[in-house]
Amino acid sequence: MSVLTRDEAQTRARQLDVHRYTIDLDLTTGDETFDSRTVIHFTATAAGDTFVEIKPAELRSLTLDGQPLDPAALTENRIPLTGLTAGEHELRVDARMRYSRTGEGMHRFTDPSDGETYVYTQLFMEDVQRVFAAFDQPDLKAVFELSVTAPEAWTVLGNGVATHHGEGRWTCAPTPLLSTYLVAVAAGPWHSVRTEHAGLPFGIHCRRSLAPYLDADADELLDITRQCYDRYHEKFEEPYPFDSYDQAFVPEFNAGAMENPGLVTFRDEFVYRSAVTDTQRQTRAMVIAHEMAHMWFGDLVTLKWWDDIWLNESFAEYMGYQTLTEATRFTDTWTDFAIARKSWGYDADQRPSTHPVAPDPDAVPDTASAMLNFDGISYAKGASALRQLVTWLGEKDFLAGINTHFARHKFGNATLADFIDSLAGATDRDVHAWAESWLRTTGVDTLTPAVTDTPGGWTLTVERDGSRPHRIAVGAYDADPIDPGRLVLRDRLEIDVPETGATAPRPGRRPALLVLNDGDNTYAKIRLDAASWAVVVDSLAGIPDALTRAVVWNAARDMVRDGELTPTAYLETADTHLPHENDLAIVQGVLTFAADQIADCYLAPDERPAALATLTRISRALLRRTEDGSDPGLRLTAVRHYIDAATQPEPIQEWLTEGGVPGGPELDPELRWRVLTRLAVLGATDDAAITAELERDPSATGQEGAARCRAALPTAEAKAAAWARLFTGDDLSNYLFAATAQGFWQPEQADLVREYVPRFYPDAVALAARRGPAIAEACGRYAFPVHAVDAEALGAGEACLAGTDMLPALRRKLADQIDDLRRALRVRGA
Repeated sequence: MSVLTRDEAQTRARQLDVHRYTIDLDLTTGDETFDSRTVIHFTATAAGDTFVEIKPAELRSLTLDGQPLDPAALTENRIPLTGLTAGEHELRVDARMRYSRTGEGMHRFTDPSDGETYVYTQLFMEDVQRVFAAFDQPDLKAVFELSVTAPEAWTVLGNGVATHHGEGRWTCAPTPLLSTYLVAVAAGPWHSVRTEHAGLPFGIHCRRSLAPYLDADADELLDITRQCYDRYHEKFEEPYPFDSYDQAFVPEFNAGAMENPGLVTFRDEFVYRSAVTDTQRQTRAMVIAHEMAHMWFGDLVTLKWWDDIWLNESFAEYMGYQTLTEATRFTDTWTDFAIARKSWGYDADQRPSTHPVAPDPDAVPDTASAMLNFDGISYAKGASALRQLVTWLGEKDFLAGINTHFARHKFGNATLADFIDSLAGATDRDVHAWAESWLRTTGVDTLTPAVTDTPGGWTLTVERDGSRPHRIAVGAYDADPIDPGRLVLRDRLEIDVPETGATAPRPGRRPALLVLNDGDNTYAKIRLDAASWAVVVDSLAGIPDALTRAVVWNAARDMVRDGELTPTAYLETADTHLPHENDLAIVQGVLTFAADQIADCYLAPDERPAALATLTRISRALLRRTEDGSDPGLRLTAVRHYIDAATQPEPIQEWLTEGGVPGGPELDPELRWRVLTRLAVLGATDDAAITAELERDPSATGQEGAARCRAALPTAEAKAAAWARLFTGDDLSNYLFAATAQGFWQPEQADLVREYVPRFYPDAVALAARRGPAIAEACGRYAFPVHAVDAEALGAGEACLAGTDMLPALRRKLADQIDDLRRALRVRGA
């Protein structure tokens, strides 16, 4: 299919003014396709030629100003519109469209729990063409009027309030001006909880089989929604710009959520069927806050071209965490951001595929290249940059600039230059220079302290490896005179890096511990001086603030990745301090890095058993600590990691047999599938047991669990069958593909799957070509042999990248995975 280039989009934007789409969808025509009829009213500003996009199963008819056009003129996804005269026009398109199983376009899902069917749209970037004909680019905004015919028992949701007229006919209220990728519809026998707030209808929706779980959390979900809505109205002068606010939790959703105006769609794993930690609830709340921020930044004011996607995502990411902290019971969100989210940006920024937060427009020449920028840089680094901007600028001036931006560009489109101009008008600081330093450059700065004792005092200088200015806090900590294992804050110093002028001596003895970027207000790797690191080794758990501990843990993580700290030293530090850690996000983040990176990739195979023993020991210590029921979230985290690190099947098999862990918790579906997956890896279960568990839990999640378990079985037959499902048959949905791939590669089974490592590359390239970007991304993410850390595997990957034409989405994922493999080999050799 042809991708849209930036030059084509600019030309078409000069040619056309699109006024209104009238769209009629019929969802009653079968399981494979639906009918789509579209009328587009537009004005040509001058005579000329252009095109409209659609990806139909069958293009039945099209007329322009009442005159029929030849459907055979469709070339790939483009219908040429030639000889347009200046003035108003009406285009009518009648097509049959395919449902999707990959989360792109109109996704169709049948719930294995009860046989009910649901459909929903995900139209981001260029997938609107899978649903209706459109001039598909973000700066051709229009009004959308949507009608839907659905089975009578279904409910239809859309961007505007939906009205049921009987016999399955629904109409949605006309929208304000929207970009094509923001149109949304979701239809099915939804279970709904509705309320009103601030004079608007609010609703939350899910599959019927998830109804009891949604109902159990409805008060929390709606409270978070109301609190964020109210807080945004305190921050933003422009009121919420749409007529309703629905949140639909939909099946097999590729992203975390999508900011469709008035109808936000979320992956329905956020409707919790099993026990979760409070950190997981916080993550769900953050996504709610993130998507609501998009109603203003992204929906009310939309990017002009995809080079500015970071403006949408960075802003929503920053606002999501900050607003959650200010408005809800989740007051420690930045710790979770530091330990669980920020590393996503750091890692992406150190790969060859790195790019500026705000790339040069010429670096995003088309929609295919734009898709590659949905990464840790656009989200985590961008949000970190905005947090540093607020630290430097002050929140008052930042919000003043934001409100100017909304007022100037509401219901329109804007660029980075527009955004910076709005901020610059609210302050006397040089925002343009800041933007050049922070948004137009790549890579991660490294800040290193140099501490010198002086007569009667000490001096601190900060060495910067990089180019950006930073305003940071430096935490100065001393040992607690009563409890030497604890540290107390002496002072928090505010400094600019690079510093101007000579560094003045500071009175008194030097602190026991100095932490750069205390409070985590900038984006940089930090190092600790030798004396401070010695204190960390002994007293990390004694640092009083969780966010400071997260900064120190991130420093240790970066040192491991950069070959400056051995993986075993990291594990020893975790063994010493995690049993005393109270913050769930830190425990989860440290254990995840220790398991997924250190044990599975950074240590040689003969060192892995000792690493798993350490993880087991940490988990046991946390289990003992939580026997009194005082911290169920911490206990649940310990149980999960104990299962994942098990090297002997008997203890976890006993848990499965008994239905629970001694002292709790009971094994809910998530834990049962987790245990069964580990037993499959260890060769301690079989297909009959997996089938029995699936009969116990026939849900969609159960289907994924069974697929994961079957792929994890350590037999040649099981691996061959899983590989065929992944790479030969094309019938797996996006979620079943991911689950099967997750089960396939296991470090314990390296010899068994060795023959598949070189097969991965040609099979992945062919699969991506057949099934498209969503499966290509899933293949590169989940089906890549991450545990094959050797020179031969690296060589095969590099040869594939160098000599093979492939889908850009797959090329980007493979380039990143191969660079991570290269890093793992360096860490092993350090």
